[in-house]
Amino acid sequence: MQDRIRLAAVEFDAGTASTEENLEKLAEWCGRAREQGAGLALFPELSVTGFIPNHPEGEHSAWLREALRGARRMAERLNGCAVRRLSEIAAHTGMMIAAGMLEDGGNILYNTHVLVGAAGLLGAWRKLHIPIFEMPLYNGGPAPPVVETPLGKIGINICFDAFLPESTRLLAVQNAEIVLFPFAADPLPPGPAGWEQWAEPALRARCAENGVFGLASNYTGEVSFAGVHQRFHGGALALGPDGNVLARGERQSSEPRMLVVDFDRELLERARAGFEYTFRFRRPELYASLARS
Repeated sequence: MQDRIRLAAVEFDAGTASTEENLEKLAEWCGRAREQGAGLALFPELSVTGFIPNHPEGEHSAWLREALRGARRMAERLNGCAVRRLSEIAAHTGMMIAAGMLEDGGNILYNTHVLVGAAGLLGAWRKLHIPIFEMPLYNGGPAPPVVETPLGKIGINICFDAFLPESTRLLAVQNAEIVLFPFAADPLPPGPAGWEQWAEPALRARCAENGVFGLASNYTGEVSFAGVHQRFHGGALALGPDGNVLARGERQSSEPRMLVVDFDRELLERARAGFEYTFRFRRPELYASLARS
């Protein structure tokens, strides 16, 4: 990891099935992030293709058929137009972009977050653990990679994955230094403060127990698709490798906005030298039964 890096977390309002419009807005935010010196911009879960609201109040079978047909139509291949456009934006701004999309995996779909640079796709992460309301739409992915970038070693956990400790541990055992946490979540009470209250304990734990920097951004705005509506209120957090919060997004507004933060390598070294850095006390030879249970 470089001595000091600057990253941006964008609380983004993506429209469902509005990929071209979402990419244009995403490009504008990347320009703003670059103006503030950021080398990477994190956008929320499903920020490219848009989130499919999944809390129907009426007859579910008709909704599910329409939602699945729509998901199929909006899904993108990893070598498709959306990733190529992200690469063009990255080349124009000189920064890396982490953004989410419904991925066309052939006969199944994935909720995928990509990291893209000027030369193209750097890495892809498929959501590992699928919450119950999302299970009809896409499948869980394989163990996540860590990619080496000019900023440092980066991995991604998508939304609900952050609440299962194994998700971030899979990145830590690959020597991750920075973990990106894109969200599309609308917990109660409504508002950025409600999201923060819900997400912060898990994020602090994941960063502290693995000695990694964390950057999180949440979806904002209202989405409508297949007769169902859902409202997101944003939120952003930056965390140090000791689990302390380094910066928070604006809590008083649910408008699209951006949190810019610096990560200092000295904090990483200090946390990993501390008595509280429990990662170094791991005993993997004891844990085989956990994988069988």
